[in-house]
Amino acid sequence: MSVRETDARSAHAEGVERLLASYRAVPVGAPVRLAKRTSNLFRSRTATGTTGLDTSGLTQVISVDPEAGTADVAGMCTYEDLVAATLAHGFAPLVVPQLKTITLGGAATGLGIESTSFRTGLPHESVVDLDVLTGAGEVVTASRDVHADLFRAFANSYGTLGYAVRLRIELEPIEPFVELRHVRFRSLDDLVATMDRIVETGMYDGTRVDYLDGVVFAADEGYLCLGTKTARPGPVSDYTRQRIYYRSIRHDEGVLRDRLTAHDYLWRWDTDWFWCSEAFGTGHPFVRRVWPRRYRRSSAYWKLMRLERRFDIGDRLERLHGRPARERVIQDVEVPIERCAEFLDWFLANVPITPIWLCPLRLRDDAGWPLYPLEPRRTYVNVGFWSTVPVGATEGETNRRIEREVGDLDGHKSLYSDAYYEREEFDRLYGGAAYRAVKERYDPDSRLLDLYAKAVRRR
Repeated sequence: MSVRETDARSAHAEGVERLLASYRAVPVGAPVRLAKRTSNLFRSRTATGTTGLDTSGLTQVISVDPEAGTADVAGMCTYEDLVAATLAHGFAPLVVPQLKTITLGGAATGLGIESTSFRTGLPHESVVDLDVLTGAGEVVTASRDVHADLFRAFANSYGTLGYAVRLRIELEPIEPFVELRHVRFRSLDDLVATMDRIVETGMYDGTRVDYLDGVVFAADEGYLCLGTKTARPGPVSDYTRQRIYYRSIRHDEGVLRDRLTAHDYLWRWDTDWFWCSEAFGTGHPFVRRVWPRRYRRSSAYWKLMRLERRFDIGDRLERLHGRPARERVIQDVEVPIERCAEFLDWFLANVPITPIWLCPLRLRDDAGWPLYPLEPRRTYVNVGFWSTVPVGATEGETNRRIEREVGDLDGHKSLYSDAYYEREEFDRLYGGAAYRAVKERYDPDSRLLDLYAKAVRRR
């Protein structure tokens, strides 16, 4: 064991002790929450005066084992820090969610996805084992064989069953570069059918596909972005300066080629928060020149968005111009691939939001995950859309319509943003019976929030 690893393990042990001490300091009956400076959730929450749990000592990469192809990581470690450590060994996590400040624990308990998910599943599937601080104030090690009920129910529990203290995850080898092919489609049916064939074969036009996602700009303009690992040296693009990644994929016909370093590929969406940085004007050439490069990242835009929400700036401006207030429609949904084109047609006809992100996935664990019950080995497409629309006659009108349409197509919706389900429907969609059984065992006094209270009632 190296000196660095010894120091990291010692620091982690001290961090766990501080976490437990802060848990014991929370008065009985008071809500238990993490003390976090960053978040990638997009739902408002009821304020509380209770001091959050101290996670300051749980942010490090504990060790990377290239021979075993694993990494031990503290629960509050960001993917930005994890990727920096693993790339140094020629490895990457099986799934690297798009935003740098997403934490390992957050991705395991709140889901995550990226362009490897069509072959490697979701982030929680690459967890070998994890230590969880439960609602009972105990640190429990859970795996597929030990405390398997907690291990299975942890995904999509959003901290209501406990908090990840340490995770051991699988890694995969990575090459220094990624060669990209952006394939243009004028038909959504053709785009989805081609995506389906790539998921099944891992190939396109005779070349291996290691990374697969897509973007829809309109019914007659969609793209699949195909990435292939390579060690071949050569010039690469840089989308952290004036050029913007999502704009670079657009072209009239056929296939457009590009190359990125592996590092820049993994963070290609973070620089402009996909395309959401447009809300702050950073797509304008002048604004981009004067906007400091260190602030071209999702965490900076998120801080600005929090200020906007705190002072209701957007709605004030809408009223000033005589326009209605706006409803946030910030969602990721999973739709079976055979219904994906149908959903996209409905969405484009009913919700005035583009672009739309597409990311196919297949669970690789046949046992499944009860709180987000996608069918193992069935192909789904994550459809992501993040913007606002004029408010309707009722609260959350557009979001409710989307929830109904996704349900009608046998899909599921992630819970990181606003949800409007009634309790009975929520339990049916998100494993209510399984959740309650695990909740009673590991949080018998209900020290942690209930999932429905957190995801729908925004407590």
